[in-house]
Amino acid sequence: QVQLVESGGGLVQAGGSLRLSCAASGRAFSTYAMGWFRQALGKEREFVSAISWSSGSTYYADSVRGRFTISRDDAKNTVYLQMNSLKPEDAAVYYCAKASNLVFDSYYSLRRPTAYDYWGQGTQVTVSS
Repeated sequence: QVQLVESGGGLVQAGGSLRLSCAASGRAFSTYAMGWFRQALGKEREFVSAISWSSGSTYYADSVRGRFTISRDDAKNTVYLQMNSLKPEDAAVYYCAKASNLVFDSYYSLRRPTAYDYWGQGTQVTVSS
């Protein structure tokens, strides 16, 4: 059983920055990929970013590439999402998720919500214009 707890959301002006954190319980954190998704009001959940188990590969949605950076600290069982140059369209509830151990480490696999077997409760990000 894995529990994921996100933090770091809040209200920020357009152009500002936030850093989201996701703390994972349980062992073997370093052996699985992690992802971030977001869901705006009235919209479907969408992929934001993912990082492989070894931090060797990172993946981003086109809408955030160059502005967001995903990283992980396996010693702290934590994955981060640094969000810079925020836009009003980035406002959403952000969820972190643990990828299933059976998922292939690739953008095409890790962008799918079905690749993940545990999800956090989400943290709200609001961006004012």
